[in-house]
Amino acid sequence: MLKKQLLLSDKADKELKKAIFSSFVAQLSLSLPVMVLMMTFMEVLRPYWGEAVEWQKLWMLAAFSLIVVALAFAAHRYEYGKTYVSAYEAAEEKRTGLAEHLRKLPLSYFGKKDLTEITVNMMSDCGAIEQSFSSIIPAFGGTLLNLSLSCVLLAIFDWRMALAIFISVPVSFGFMLLCRKMHDRIGKVHLQSKLDASEQMQEYLEGMKVIKAFGLGGDKFESLENAYHNLMKVSIKTETINGALTTASMVMLRFGIPLTIFAGLSLVTSGSLKLLYFLMFLIFSSRIYSSLSTPLALWGDLLYSLLSIRRLHSVYDETPMTGSDTVLLKNYNIEFENVSFGYQDEPVIKNVSFHIPQGKVTALVGPSGSGKSTISKLIARFWDVSGGAVKIDGVNIREIDPERLLTWISFVFQDVVLFNDTIYNNIAIGKAGATRKEIEEAARRANCHDFVSRLPDGYDTVVGENGSTLSGGERQRISIARALLKDAPIILLDEATASLDPENELEIQEALSQLIQNKTVVVIAHRLRTIAGADNIIVLEDGKVVQQGSGPELLKAGGLYAKLFGIQQENAGWAMEA
Repeated sequence: MLKKQLLLSDKADKELKKAIFSSFVAQLSLSLPVMVLMMTFMEVLRPYWGEAVEWQKLWMLAAFSLIVVALAFAAHRYEYGKTYVSAYEAAEEKRTGLAEHLRKLPLSYFGKKDLTEITVNMMSDCGAIEQSFSSIIPAFGGTLLNLSLSCVLLAIFDWRMALAIFISVPVSFGFMLLCRKMHDRIGKVHLQSKLDASEQMQEYLEGMKVIKAFGLGGDKFESLENAYHNLMKVSIKTETINGALTTASMVMLRFGIPLTIFAGLSLVTSGSLKLLYFLMFLIFSSRIYSSLSTPLALWGDLLYSLLSIRRLHSVYDETPMTGSDTVLLKNYNIEFENVSFGYQDEPVIKNVSFHIPQGKVTALVGPSGSGKSTISKLIARFWDVSGGAVKIDGVNIREIDPERLLTWISFVFQDVVLFNDTIYNNIAIGKAGATRKEIEEAARRANCHDFVSRLPDGYDTVVGENGSTLSGGERQRISIARALLKDAPIILLDEATASLDPENELEIQEALSQLIQNKTVVVIAHRLRTIAGADNIIVLEDGKVVQQGSGPELLKAGGLYAKLFGIQQENAGWAMEA
C-alpha cells in the first residue's frame, strides 16, 4: 500500500521497510537504559527488604550501561543511513523519474498546466516523499512495532496495568483519525496558497523588463505582496488548527498517566501488585508516552505530505504517448489525410489533406492563426490529431514511438532555446557522442565558427540563460548547427529568419541552404520572398487549405496568396516621414 501511495520503486520500497525496522531498533535501544535503570533501582532498594546490596551486580550494571550507550549510538547511526540517506536517494530517483515521465507526455499537457505547478510537482511534492520517507513513516512504523512489543512484555507481568497504560492510545489516535477531513481541507487551501504565491513570484521575475520599462512596480508588486500576505494568513491558520488538534490528542494520551497511577495504587493496596512492579510500570509508561508524542506531532505533517503526493499521482495518471520503436522507413514523404485538430475545444486544423514529397521544399503560408505552426508540430507528434491521420512513408505516426519519430526530424524555430552551458555542448545536443571535429564542422557549415572563434573561450564559452550573451542571429546559427549535426531526413523550419536584420538573415539563409540539401523540408514563413523558390506552397486560412502550387502559379491564379504578396510588396516601400 505504501509503495503505491508514495509512488516508490521496488528498491525504494525495500529501503522504506528497512527504514521502519531501523526506527524500531533505534527506539528499542532507548528502552534499554530504562531497563538498566530499573534493575539498578531494584538493587539499591534491596536493604528496604532486609537484603544486602550486591555491589558486584551494580558494577556489572554500570559496565552494561556503557554497552547500552554504544548500542544506542550504533542503532541511531543505522537508522540515519536507512531513513535520511535512503530518503534523499528516493527523492532523487522520483524527481528524475518524473522528469522522464513529463518528457513523454504530449504538449497538450503543458498547455493546460502552468510551469510553476510543474516545478512545484518536481521540487516540493517530491520533497514530501523525501520527508515522509525520512521523518514520518519510519517513526510511525517503528513506534507501532515498539508499542506492540512493549504491550506484550508488560502484559506478561500484569495485564491490568498494561491495559491501564495503553487504553488511552487508541482514543488519542482515534481522535486524530476523526479529524482527518479537517486536516485535508486546510491542507489543500495551504497548498493552493503556496502555488499562487509561487506563480506570482515567477510572473514578477519573468516580467521584470516590462515592469521596469512601463513603471509597473507598484501594481505588480502589490499582487505579489497580496499573494504572500494570503499565504501568511493561511499558514498561521493551518498551524493553529494543526497545533490545537495535536495538543488535544496528546492531552488524551497523557490521561493514561493518572489512570496508570490510580490503577497501580489500587492494585498495590489490595495486595495484587508488588510495589516494585508498580514503580517499573510507572517508569515504562513515561517512556512509552514520550515515544508516542513523536508520531502524534507528525500526524499533521503526514496528512499534508499525502496531499502533496496526491498531486504527483495526478501527473502520473497522464498517459504518455506510445508507439513502436522498431519502425523502419524507406522514404520520408509526409501525408496529411483529412486531419483535424484543436486546442481544448477550439478547432485549429479542419479536415486538411495534402502531400509533402521527399527531397522537396514545401512552404506553409497564411495569415496569423491559420494553423501553420500547428501543422509542423503535428508532423513531429507534439500532439496527436483528433481526426484523420498524419503519415510518413505510409505509416501513421501514432504507431511510431515519439522518440523514434524525432530521430528523423530536425527543427529550426524562430524562438531558439539554448541551455546555460558552453557553445560546444549546446551544438552537441544535436547528436549523442559527436566528436569535436563533427561539431566544429557543423558550426562552420552554419556560419558559426567565425564568431565563436572571436569569443574569449571559443567553443567553451558559456552562453548564459537561454543564450543571453549572444545576439539573435548567433543563437539562430547555433540552432542550425545542431540541426546540421543531427542530419535528420526531415527538416521543419518555423519562421527561422523572421526577426533578423538583413546581414544576419543572409548568414542564416546561407546556413539553411546547407541544411536542407536532399531533405524533406517544411518551411513556415510570413515573408513570402523567403520562400519564393519553394517547390510547393500550401496556403492556409482559418485552418483549411485554400490554395496550393508554386509561387508563380499562385500569383497568376490570384486569391489569398497574391493578396498577401501584394500587401508585403507595398509594405516594403513604406518609410517613416519626419
